[in-house]
Amino acid sequence: MNSRRLPLASAVTVLAVGALALSGCTADVSGTGDGGDTSMTLWHNSTTGPGVEFWEKTVADFEADNPGVSIEIQSVQNEDLDGKLQTALNSGDAPDIFLQRGGGKMAAMVKAGQLKDLTDEITGAAADEIPDAAYSANSLDGKIYAMPVAVLPGGLFYSQDLFDEAGITENPTTLDELEKTAATLKTAGIDPIALGAKDAWPAAHWYYWLALRECSSDTLAAAADEMDFSDECWIRAGEDLESFAATEPFNSGFLTTPAQQGAGSSAGLIANHQAAMELMGAWNPGVIASLTPDEEPLADLSWFPFPEIEGGEGEPGSMMGGVDGFSCSVDAPDACVDFLNYLGTSDVQTAYYQAFNAPPVNTVAQEAVTEPYLQSILEAYNSAPYATQWLDTVYGQNVGNALNVAVVTMLAGQGTPEDIVKAVQDAAAKA
Repeated sequence: MNSRRLPLASAVTVLAVGALALSGCTADVSGTGDGGDTSMTLWHNSTTGPGVEFWEKTVADFEADNPGVSIEIQSVQNEDLDGKLQTALNSGDAPDIFLQRGGGKMAAMVKAGQLKDLTDEITGAAADEIPDAAYSANSLDGKIYAMPVAVLPGGLFYSQDLFDEAGITENPTTLDELEKTAATLKTAGIDPIALGAKDAWPAAHWYYWLALRECSSDTLAAAADEMDFSDECWIRAGEDLESFAATEPFNSGFLTTPAQQGAGSSAGLIANHQAAMELMGAWNPGVIASLTPDEEPLADLSWFPFPEIEGGEGEPGSMMGGVDGFSCSVDAPDACVDFLNYLGTSDVQTAYYQAFNAPPVNTVAQEAVTEPYLQSILEAYNSAPYATQWLDTVYGQNVGNALNVAVVTMLAGQGTPEDIVKAVQDAAAKA
């Protein structure tokens, strides 16, 4: 699957400051299609607080509007979801509705005939208020396989209070400046960067971003399409990370720190002002909010783009992220598509933003977003000359997992930048 920029942002309305009172809007539900009661299962990755409440209310409202339809909700821890979902799909016991990450992972499901084709089934507000480009992140060969719900570019989330405490007045724009910022924070007695490397993928995000800065867009596209990792930029990205990690910018015990579970996770360290920064996608504000003492959004949360690298071949301002969506399994009833169209309405999308503190894809719902950091994220994405999804998503589960583990192995002092490339090449050869 080609990872060249999906021009979502070019079709997205620039966010307005100030909330919009939204009028009622309901999905155009066509019925279950079988004349009788319909039961479905839904798998999502929210395990605490407002996220769980969002899914419970959304399902309850849909059921109330659609007598005879019932949806059983299963909440699966994010780090466990991909493996459990793949097992369920392969066993023929898949959930009817489930979180779709896209990229190579979705392509494998399409190849195996496990997803319902939604191309001609998108109706109502989901068709009128979500840009076509948003659907391209959940499409393959011109066919749509998931309903997009949120655009989630990445970058560095940070505590403005801790930056102020350390006397930092300007955000770093280069990797060298980021090293200096980290050093300043350490001098002030503040852990610079929270990292949940126990879950592997958060540590690998550092490598992803460095590769985005070191490698040209053509090289990144070749890696996505052909699994070609021969360019020296892949080694340089590993060397950049190795050198940066040697300055000890991460929290103590980062190798055994989880990413999003509990106050001691990397997100929890930000939520409780125990560390200043975390590299993460735009779902992070909602996770952080669920881990603050009062379970409210962090008042001083801010954001800046991943810094540039002098001499890198990547186009300055390039962005990385994803568009989360939801798919129907191939044998799901017609009501599954009705539910996805319901997810695309402005009311539900506004509730999604309020629950997850993440940018929705519905352009009407976006007008309700007020947080400056979310506005900054989408503005950076809007102006990006190139964007790609998370690399483990692009490469698919097996190659992506090999990449993630190899990065952690290097950070643990048991591997080299060359080992990262070899691990990816070996996994690609078996794919």
